[in-house]
Amino acid sequence: MIIITGTTGGIGNYLFKTFVQKGEEVIGTYHLTKPVGKEFEHTTQVDITDIKQIELFVKKTQKQLNNITLINCAGITYNSFAHKADLNEWAHVINVNLNGTFYMIHSLLSLMREQNFGRIINLSSIVSQTGVMGTSAYAASKAGINSMIKSIAIENAQKGITVNNINLGYFKTGMINTIPSELQEKIKLKIALNDFGDPENIFKTIEYIRQTPYLTGACLDLNGGLF
Repeated sequence: MIIITGTTGGIGNYLFKTFVQKGEEVIGTYHLTKPVGKEFEHTTQVDITDIKQIELFVKKTQKQLNNITLINCAGITYNSFAHKADLNEWAHVINVNLNGTFYMIHSLLSLMREQNFGRIINLSSIVSQTGVMGTSAYAASKAGINSMIKSIAIENAQKGITVNNINLGYFKTGMINTIPSELQEKIKLKIALNDFGDPENIFKTIEYIRQTPYLTGACLDLNGGLF
């Protein structure tokens, strides 16, 4: 069973539809707006910053949860120079991106350990490795995920559970649409392939991780040669 969070967002939406089209069993979560389309029948509203909502979601779907792959796509951003940042907004990004990701992992690990199998794949960001103005909250949240998985991977390696991150560059969906077009062109100049990525590359990387049991505790850069 594949569980995908953030199915309303561009990448989560794409991955959910693609896995459904491939004939996989998929269930998903969204926060406020249910994704549109008949393929999203098996999506549930869950606030991933609320551990009780997550636990209820797991309890309701537990009979379906075998050979679990958890793909954490849910995330938000907040752009502001650090000295001007709204502290509540800053903390909210950390709560959704870092705490919410951990809560999902925490709530499913016991089942994975009982079944001696699990794939945990988190979508992180190249922003956690490079300096981008105005992204201190987002960068901190993603850097936290990159560090967090090292410990979780070690704790669960003997239980057939792998934990990996994909550090995404810029793709033709999702948050790229919030970036002004003139800035997009400047970003492309820093990408060796001189273009934003097709989301199909994310799907293929996830499938590689799912099928590679010796890969754990890794942060894979998928960015088209961004420098």
